[in-house]
Amino acid sequence: MKLLDNPIPLVAIAILSSLLPLPARAFDLDSDVPIKVNADHARLDDNQGVATYTGDVILTQGETRLDADRVVLFRNGDGLNRIEATGNPAHYRQPTRDGNGETDARATNITWSAQDKQLTFEKNAVIKQNGNVFRGDLIHYDTVQRLVTAQGSPDTGSGSGRVEMVIQPRTTRKGSDGSSQSQ
Repeated sequence: MKLLDNPIPLVAIAILSSLLPLPARAFDLDSDVPIKVNADHARLDDNQGVATYTGDVILTQGETRLDADRVVLFRNGDGLNRIEATGNPAHYRQPTRDGNGETDARATNITWSAQDKQLTFEKNAVIKQNGNVFRGDLIHYDTVQRLVTAQGSPDTGSGSGRVEMVIQPRTTRKGSDGSSQSQ
């Protein structure tokens, strides 16, 4: 995928994907842990394979959690294949792959596609993990390739519209003079 409008160097993406190890899978359909949904309202169209939940929706699988105003689940003959969430913002949380922290992501729209093996965060997307921050208008995360692509939004005068990253040093240690030094 080509980064549009505000390209960031591939080196930055490589650094980000190593420092910000997003979840391996958004929801694990091969897991024995069921996906649970709680909402104020639900509508199931079994013929179309679409379930729509509205009003304070909470979708969980194990420790993975998605909070949104509206969540639509799509299934085909193979089972659940797509989740679309919208909110102000929608909020996604999952423990990191190594268990040392949590991925905390927010965006107006969050989409998970089993077929594409991709998480997409759209409109005012922010992903935080262990002090690292990745912000953009559109962020795609390929869960197989562990590849993050992002683009900013057009500059409307209310902000730069550019992609922003804050990457914490790997470790710090005390120097002989007592000052902190990055390694």
